[in-house]
Amino acid sequence: MKKDILSVTDLTKQEFADVLNLASDLKEKRKKGILGDLLYKKSLGMIFEKASTRTRISFETGMFELGGHAIFLNPNDMQLGRGEEIKDTARVLSGYLSAIMVRSFYHKTVEEIAKYATVPVINGLSDKEHPCQILADVMTMRETFGEDLSSLKVAWIGDGNNVCNSLILSSLYTRFEVRVSTPKGYGPDGDIVKSTIEAGGNVRFFESPDEAVLGSDVIYTDTWISMGSENEKEKRLRDFSGYCVSRKLMEKASPKAVVMHCLPAHRGEEITDEVIEGKNSIVWRQAENRLHAQKALLVKLLHK
Repeated sequence: MKKDILSVTDLTKQEFADVLNLASDLKEKRKKGILGDLLYKKSLGMIFEKASTRTRISFETGMFELGGHAIFLNPNDMQLGRGEEIKDTARVLSGYLSAIMVRSFYHKTVEEIAKYATVPVINGLSDKEHPCQILADVMTMRETFGEDLSSLKVAWIGDGNNVCNSLILSSLYTRFEVRVSTPKGYGPDGDIVKSTIEAGGNVRFFESPDEAVLGSDVIYTDTWISMGSENEKEKRLRDFSGYCVSRKLMEKASPKAVVMHCLPAHRGEEITDEVIEGKNSIVWRQAENRLHAQKALLVKLLHK
């Protein structure tokens, strides 16, 4: 029976932990030059509606290092770009591939591909969630603070976007407190917040970034202007004034607080150059861990 990962919550709490444990193991083995062939002759089709650096390179490298093969699929180079039904594409690709990864503007596109595909489908990013990013994020937090993250306070500053949504959902497994501060009208998905709180998650909202970061252990931000919202740039820059993660803001956090950013970063907007390059930044390890977390996820889905 196939398993799709469209949301963080498509993994059980035990599966979530198993993926992270395997990711750490694969990372250590890679350092020693041990790659293996866990996905020998497996193939991953990668559909990219949105441009990518980390998602494409980490998935391609991950499949190669595990003995498999990844195929980059631009909709404009496929019949999908000429009007072929999504469900038809999903059925056809299922006959060729071991799994499909989709990076899409719309979550409903990922859901439709998963509905008609007979192989596992992974959400590589949609407007609703970014589960692969959060697996890497939690892996990075575990490396920094240890496996038990339940006492952490994680402050999200800026746009309540897809990554913020997945971070909130992941708190159901990690038990850390998510402290959200966004401008009015830019909050995370209401249904996700509601379901997380109803399931026992700890999500708190703060009017100002200063309040959110007070005593926090992790300060997390992301670009204010995601792909697809470029035409809103000037308005967003005005609306997000005061939400930049700066040295002054970091001084209000826990003395050992770390900074995270899922990249790409727009220095001088959501984060200063001084902070992202500073001693508290774990951004580059966070980015590297996309490779290890996704390798582990692929192994869990495809290795028989």
